[in-house]
This record gives sequence, C-alpha cells and structure tokens, in this order.
Amino acid sequence: MMSITQQINKKEEKISKIIDCVLKQVFGEEATRLIYKHLKNNYSLKQDEVVDKIEVFAQGLEEFLSSGAYVIERKILEDVYSNYGLPRRFETKRMREEYDFVSQVKLLIRKA
Repeated sequence: MMSITQQINKKEEKISKIIDCVLKQVFGEEATRLIYKHLKNNYSLKQDEVVDKIEVFAQGLEEFLSSGAYVIERKILEDVYSNYGLPRRFETKRMREEYDFVSQVKLLIRKA
C-alpha cells in the first residue's frame, strides 16, 4: 500500500507529464523547450518543479504567452480531468472564476 506522500508524488508526476504533453502537442518540442527555458531563467522554475510550484508556472506561462496562456491552461485541465475520468469543473464563467487553473490543479492533487 502506498503512503499518502507516494500517492501525491505519483499524481504530481502524472500531472507534470500531462502538462509537458500538452505543451508539446500545441507548440512542438523546440518551442516547449523555449517555454521551459523562459521559466527557468525568469522564474527559477525547473521542469520537474512545475506541479510543486504551479502558481509560478501559471504566472510564467501567462507572462510568456499573454492571454494565450488561458487556452493552454484550459487544455491542460481538460486533459488532466479526462485522464482521471472526472467531470470538468470550468465550464461556466462562475466556475472559471471560482476554480482557476492553479486551484483546480491543487484540488486534483488532493482529491483525485
């Protein structure tokens, strides 16, 4: 039986892989490397720290992509929820405000 810490680490690793996959699907390998380089150079955020520091990731992504970051965040959430077989929580405007990207990722780590 896995400890709670092991379960959380496994969830974080799974979410990290989904984030990486979405970035590569949307931007390709080279542009994804540029995004990670931007995050590392400007936010001291390494690729393996993205889920642990999801607020920093979101801030860096939003600074790098401007309003385009919200589309990427939405795609990441769609894929994460789909991967866990959970209903999506960001369909209405009220829900989007109540459950922003960072809050939803943290909720998934705790509850999924």
